[in-house]
Amino acid sequence: MRKFLNNMKLRDKLLLMYLLSVFIPIVMTNVVFYNVTTTNVRNQKIHDSNLALENIKGNLKLLIDQAAGLSYSFYVDRTFNNILAQRFPSSSEYVEAYNSTLKEAFSNSDKNGLNSMSYRVYTDNPTILSGYIEPLTEEVKSSDWYIQFKSFSAPYPTFIYSDQSFSVIQRLDNYYTNGFNQILKIDLDMDTISHHFYNNGFDGKVYLVDPPGRIRFSNDSEVDWEAQIVSFQDIPFSHKSMEFKTSYTGINYLEGWTLQGVLNNEIVLNEVRNSRSFVVILTCINFVVPSIIIAAMSRSLHVRLVRLLVHMKKVKNQNFQTIPLGEERDEIGQLTNEFNRMTERINNLITDVYKADIQKKDLELKQQQAQLHALRSQINPHFLFNTLESIRMRSLLKDEVETAKIVRNMAQMFRKSISWSRDWITVGEELEVIHCFLEIQKYRFDDEFEYDIQVDEKALGCKIPYMVFLPFVENASIHGIESNPDKGIIRICIHVGGNELKFSLEDNGMGISPPRMEEIRQYLAQEGVMGDQVGIKNTIYRLKLYYQDCFTFTIHSMEGEGARIEITLPLLIE
Repeated sequence: MRKFLNNMKLRDKLLLMYLLSVFIPIVMTNVVFYNVTTTNVRNQKIHDSNLALENIKGNLKLLIDQAAGLSYSFYVDRTFNNILAQRFPSSSEYVEAYNSTLKEAFSNSDKNGLNSMSYRVYTDNPTILSGYIEPLTEEVKSSDWYIQFKSFSAPYPTFIYSDQSFSVIQRLDNYYTNGFNQILKIDLDMDTISHHFYNNGFDGKVYLVDPPGRIRFSNDSEVDWEAQIVSFQDIPFSHKSMEFKTSYTGINYLEGWTLQGVLNNEIVLNEVRNSRSFVVILTCINFVVPSIIIAAMSRSLHVRLVRLLVHMKKVKNQNFQTIPLGEERDEIGQLTNEFNRMTERINNLITDVYKADIQKKDLELKQQQAQLHALRSQINPHFLFNTLESIRMRSLLKDEVETAKIVRNMAQMFRKSISWSRDWITVGEELEVIHCFLEIQKYRFDDEFEYDIQVDEKALGCKIPYMVFLPFVENASIHGIESNPDKGIIRICIHVGGNELKFSLEDNGMGISPPRMEEIRQYLAQEGVMGDQVGIKNTIYRLKLYYQDCFTFTIHSMEGEGARIEITLPLLIE
């Protein structure tokens, strides 16, 4: 493998590096991103459709429950039922009973705010004259609603559909009826039901189906369910349609009724296509920007190296022509300068020190090749920073200020982590990285996360070991805030007290159970070198190396009450 790479031209190596490091990862990442986005959009649409269907179910149940509640109020009213069962000798006695009792009962029912329904009491008592009470005639008995009602013998209300209207019907036989048939019929307001079906947030068609499977109400204009009996199973749906179903269970008068929803899969696909265009645009940006940057860098390297190679071949034929120098100060420019010096010295010493000079120049070339490899190793960080800056500028041009801010914070974190070569930094420098990290977390959790940093100005110039506070902030964010179902809060306080620098961090996460707390204390108490891992134990180990026993570290936490970390360090002023 190494021999193969060594035999490749520099331009081919840069192209291979681009394919392996940029092109293929971007393609794979965007394919995965698109698949995940498609799945999430589809699942969200299904979830929203289920919620919309449940909302229709709940609104319709509430309307029917109100009617059932009204029927029960008449069903248990002893005085009302006794008057219905009474034979009045004269009309005046009925009018007196109506004004004293029945009128008040009907008035109380009207005051309950049941504007979405109307009701009537039917009885075959010939002495009952008028009001909300109507005679139970043969015409009424031959009506469709009465025939359906007679097929039910249960004492609880009956929910039926007849004459393009929904009704709740209740037998008033809880008390002595004197041999009369007494029925309460409550008609639901169809405009209210229609409003629930047509303004529901469900992007498809909704069907209310009775226990035998017949459609009794729907917002589907293509099905003539009002003029004829249509079975839900007889409707031909496309194979691309998605069906949703919710049933009324545990309610006697609604047992067997279901709500069926049918959603065209094209609606979901349209939302997926919208996300696909975004993915395509983002992919193009990710291709174009890196390609331009790599093309510019590779041209800068390739052209000058080819020119250097041409002059080296001339030296082979004893043509010691120097290369015209420009203002380049990178490794290739230095290599060109050294080449010119080499050719001049070879030209001057070729007669007496030819072999020794050739060996020396060979060594110098190897050194320059090492510098060239060093140049390649420096490309990646600068390429990362330039890429992040390009994304940030592109976000600003598209008014995506929040995204640009997060990209800037990420770039600052990378740049500082790479540029810090000191073992000691100031509290202010550490807080810059912490602030960038917390801003990224705030972007991640949106309104479900906030933080507060209180810092004594005297503490900003204090010197601390490199990256000693950030691991605790990261740990609180990942293990504390991330698992909190409520709004996450992180509070940081740094102040100077006497000859000590005090740092405290508090979060309102899920906390730590006592057994887990004991495991953590035993783990931190173990001795051992941590290597390159950046974590709590690594941080404490480094504090021990720098401060010996002159620092304190405590952790307080209760399960369900968050956690608090306190660190006290000797005061060192820069």
